[in-house]
Formats: sequence, structure tokens, C-alpha cells
Amino acid sequence: MQVSAVSSSTSTSASSGSSSDTAALQKQLRELTQELKDTTTDTSLDAQAKQQKTQLLQAQIQAVQAQIAAIQRQKQQELQQLQEKADAAREADGAAPVSADKQPQQKSNPPGLGENVDTYA
Repeated sequence: MQVSAVSSSTSTSASSGSSSDTAALQKQLRELTQELKDTTTDTSLDAQAKQQKTQLLQAQIQAVQAQIAAIQRQKQQELQQLQEKADAAREADGAAPVSADKQPQQKSNPPGLGENVDTYA
């Protein structure tokens, strides 16, 4: 018995980085996962054909997951570059840079009367 190949293509370019590419890859991933589940319960395939189809689907799932991860990494790098450009522009204008990982520093006021009161019961 011959194993039929999945018609879904995993050649979507990871460099485009658009949300529509990610959505299409996630849809493809769901379809491949469903087909893998269906393969395990398919009684029309013999054990060897089922094993081959399972391995093929697992390889395709891994390829799609790698593409999604690559798109997410690229988006993250683009966001970091935009943040660095914004920080550089603020520095050029004389303002302090605000990074995503830095919180604005708050002034520490000396404690008032209500903050240092000991109570005894």
C-alpha cells in the first residue's frame, strides 16, 4: 500500500514575517496535526504504511513549527531594532531612553509620620 503525501506546502517564506503568514502556518499545523491523529485510527493502512505516514506527518509538523518560530524570532528582532532606533532618536533629542526592560525610576520620599509608627497591643 502506498502512503499518500500531504498536499500542504511547507515552503512559505519565513522572511516575510507577516501575520497572515503566521496564521496560514498555524492553520496548516492544525491540519497536519489532525491528519496525524486520523492516521493513528485509520484501519485501511497496514502497520508499515501507517508508520511511514506518521513519520512524514511528524517531519512536516516539525518543519511548520520551525517556520513559525523563525517568523516569531524575526518579528522580535524587528521590534528590538525599532526600539533601539527610538531610543537613539530620544538620546539625540536630549531625552533619556526608555527601554522595555527598564522601569522609570521613582523618587524615594522620606517617610512621613504614618509610615514609621509602631503599634503595641
